[in-house]
Amino acid sequence: MAIAREAEPVGSLSEVREAGLDREDLLGIYRNMILTRGVEERGHILYKQGKIPGSFYTGRGNEAAAVGVATAMGPDDVGTPLHRDMGVHIVRGVEPWKILAQFMARQDGPTHGRDGNVHLADARLGLIAMVSHLPAMLPVATGAALAFRIREERRVAVGWFGEGASARGDAHEAMTFAGTRKLPIVYVCDNNQWAYSTPTHLEYATEHVADRAQSYGFEGVVVDGTDVLAVYREATRAIEKARNGGGPTLLECVTLRMEGHAVHDDAFYVPKVMFERWAENDPIERFRTWLRTNADMTDEEENHISESVKKILNDALERADASPQPDPASLLEGVYATPEDLDTPHHK
Repeated sequence: MAIAREAEPVGSLSEVREAGLDREDLLGIYRNMILTRGVEERGHILYKQGKIPGSFYTGRGNEAAAVGVATAMGPDDVGTPLHRDMGVHIVRGVEPWKILAQFMARQDGPTHGRDGNVHLADARLGLIAMVSHLPAMLPVATGAALAFRIREERRVAVGWFGEGASARGDAHEAMTFAGTRKLPIVYVCDNNQWAYSTPTHLEYATEHVADRAQSYGFEGVVVDGTDVLAVYREATRAIEKARNGGGPTLLECVTLRMEGHAVHDDAFYVPKVMFERWAENDPIERFRTWLRTNADMTDEEENHISESVKKILNDALERADASPQPDPASLLEGVYATPEDLDTPHHK
């Protein structure tokens, strides 16, 4: 039996306006979703060309969830997006050419060639880079929320995790602590229904991951992760609730991983009919249809967005490919911090 609240889809343009979005905002969201997918599609090409070291991971099918949540965040909020959440980086302002440079381990990438190809973030934009142990980022986001509480700042932390990561102890510990202290944080579960090759019915016994929120002491909400406007509405509610002292929310965005766990995985274990059914709800095509029906998006506007994104990506690819390899002599730069590097040294 479901415990979490199940969010309704967004209907009319008037409902969207009530949520604070005007028509230009809607077109901007559409652009960011197309740009998100385009960056990862270019990454696939680079991988096949042998220009990306290691494996390569994408969030195809997760564009609405990532862009919707990121659009709801305030400029001073912080987040810990993961490898399925490229849209968060795009919305927050990370330049596509730097993302492509990161993919190729070049000097101009956010980590300057020092970390995994999808372990990227720009701290100046309120983003904290992920590690491969995905639920380990939840205590980090929770720590940021605790800092905001101690400093009496009206800021919110957003921590992402997958439904597979929800089985790990650090996920439970983070949410238990945040619920007890009523910290200003929103936990976003990207439920793409497969923890590598394990389906959800073998991962947890509740109907929804968000059903667990009640046990942590806060609200759980389930939303269709292919409906960008519904995601935005629910994320906005949760973020503002946290900002105003209402404590955490667990927002579960239900999607489907439209590709394998990574490029080395052909996802043979996913039933074909499942892919076909979810392809009908492709988040980009779904939002495009909504814009055509409800916001009168014209052919000219759609073509302008598509062409502008194509130019951005072509320029980004050229600039990233021209980025130099990192200098081995700089290997240890930025790896170890000194007390002087810290804004508030712990020993003072």
